[in-house]
Amino acid sequence: MTTPHQTEGRPVTLRTLRRMAQRREPFACLTCYDATTARWLERAGVHLLLVGDTAAEVVLGFDSTIHMPLDVAVALTAGVKRGAPSTVVMGDMPFMSYQADENEALQNAARFLTEGRADIVKLEGDASFEPLVAKMARAGIPVCAHVGAKPQHAALTAGYASAGRTADAARQVVDDALALERAGAAMLLVEAVPNEVADEIIAKARVPLIGIGAGPAPHGQILVLQDLLGMTQWQPGFATPLGSVGVEIENIARRYVQRVADRAVTDHRFQMRPDPAHQTSERPDDRSGPAADSADSP
Repeated sequence: MTTPHQTEGRPVTLRTLRRMAQRREPFACLTCYDATTARWLERAGVHLLLVGDTAAEVVLGFDSTIHMPLDVAVALTAGVKRGAPSTVVMGDMPFMSYQADENEALQNAARFLTEGRADIVKLEGDASFEPLVAKMARAGIPVCAHVGAKPQHAALTAGYASAGRTADAARQVVDDALALERAGAAMLLVEAVPNEVADEIIAKARVPLIGIGAGPAPHGQILVLQDLLGMTQWQPGFATPLGSVGVEIENIARRYVQRVADRAVTDHRFQMRPDPAHQTSERPDDRSGPAADSADSP
């Protein structure tokens, strides 16, 4: 089945996603961390690829997203964009790359757009980040404001936790989203909240809303790719795997290990090339070959 952007024959842009949101046409988002995978996801019709700070966990092996190095995040973002040049690529600003100093935050965000070739950057925040988002918007940096559950704040709650599950907490998430939209956020993302919270944001906001664990209403839906593929040891309840790629990788690797043990890795063989220094020169009466054929022609 062809996707809308494949049918139109044009790249997906932020404008494409805004128009899809206005038409209430859902768009698909996934995390991605390398060019090869990005190429396949673009072919599949995924509209937006987030180079998430989850790379700290699924790529670098840390136990938390807060360990994501900024330089690595920028480099991975550029690789994903090279692999999927016709897809919206979002760079995820790592922990402490934007919280401490607004000028430093602007410079780091700009790196994602220039070095990282990102179309938009994402940052976690609440209404207190309104001045920063406004400065980024004035500088021409598209921002996706991440509200609700915020993994970079997990230390405050002694682990990953949902958000907006009481009336006051829900109101706070909605207020945060609307404040950051007013500041100039081009897109919103809400994580791990009851459906009613996402419904309220959609009813009041005018920019596209991406959801993760936020019910079916958001304009876009996003998951960590490794969760979707069944590659992670643990995954949140809202991330239902659609495959068992981890098991398949293990099975293929086991077969390869056995082939190596059997010295049967490949049937391909490179052949030695003739050494001209050891070839016998052609005898005068040797009539074989194209020259002889030419001489015998009438």
